[in-house]
Amino acid sequence: MEEKQPLSGWWEGARHVISPNCDARPSDEVSLLILHAISLPPGVFSGDAIEALFTNQLVADEHPFFAEITHLRVSAHLLIRRDGECVQFVDTDQRAWHAGRSCWWDAHQLKRRTALNSFSVGIELEGDDITPYTKAQYNALVKVTIWLMARYPRLNSRRITSHAHVAPLRKTDPGPAFDWVYFQQRLTSQAEK
Repeated sequence: MEEKQPLSGWWEGARHVISPNCDARPSDEVSLLILHAISLPPGVFSGDAIEALFTNQLVADEHPFFAEITHLRVSAHLLIRRDGECVQFVDTDQRAWHAGRSCWWDAHQLKRRTALNSFSVGIELEGDDITPYTKAQYNALVKVTIWLMARYPRLNSRRITSHAHVAPLRKTDPGPAFDWVYFQQRLTSQAEK
């Protein structure tokens, strides 16, 4: 019997915390990057609640908001903390459960696509809609995005979007506080090096 090769979509620049909230991708296509924002509890940028949520260990009675979300089985591939620390929960070759009900117009294939988790990578930025993201977060995001684009040839700077864009009736993240122009400028300048 042939031994299965281990998945290799673990970024060496991240601390690894394994989430059970993932499964196999239906194909090897990775062609979309979705940026999210999260803070737990809302507006709090510290602690281990995000990691607890993504590993199904969030304690409902530690905060009133937690009681509303402890039933969720969600994850992202990576989390970028306010200080730029990256935490990876899911191998990028696997499907993380981050996009939920969403759709995206794929200009390359000229069609509307759903089931975005199947072909996307999800990155959570520790933040909210109104608090500016940190330079350390942009730096880390640029580094991991360059790694992803090198790893997945179909992923490029035109295939990076927000959770708000793919689920506009229910999501707003990463919100107006995220500086898309600055991020794209940094990405372009670093990718050219």
